[in-house]
Amino acid sequence: MRVVDKPWGHEEIWAQCAHYAGKFLIIRDGEMLSRQYHERKEETICVLSGTLSLELGPGPDQVELLQPGQTWHITPGTVHRFCANHGDVRLVEVSTPELDDVVRLADKYAR
Repeated sequence: MRVVDKPWGHEEIWAQCAHYAGKFLIIRDGEMLSRQYHERKEETICVLSGTLSLELGPGPDQVELLQPGQTWHITPGTVHRFCANHGDVRLVEVSTPELDDVVRLADKYAR
């Protein structure tokens, strides 16, 4: 397993090959990922612990609160942001292998 530190927490990449990738995302309370979309990457997430605020759309236009056991599928081009507004969040993500396919539209950490 490879751990990648992020300003919002960290990723634990447990699978990566030519056809798929799997990772855990640990988002600290009050932190968020960038508002982003992927040109090619397709992903499905499942919340393991905490309450994930999933912002959808450029505004965001929609916010979904996902509890442990709930899943969401994100297709290429879907604008989204993961937020831990209600305590720490741990989720698992399974995706196509393009881990660097990130187009950031807004970022709290100026990346």
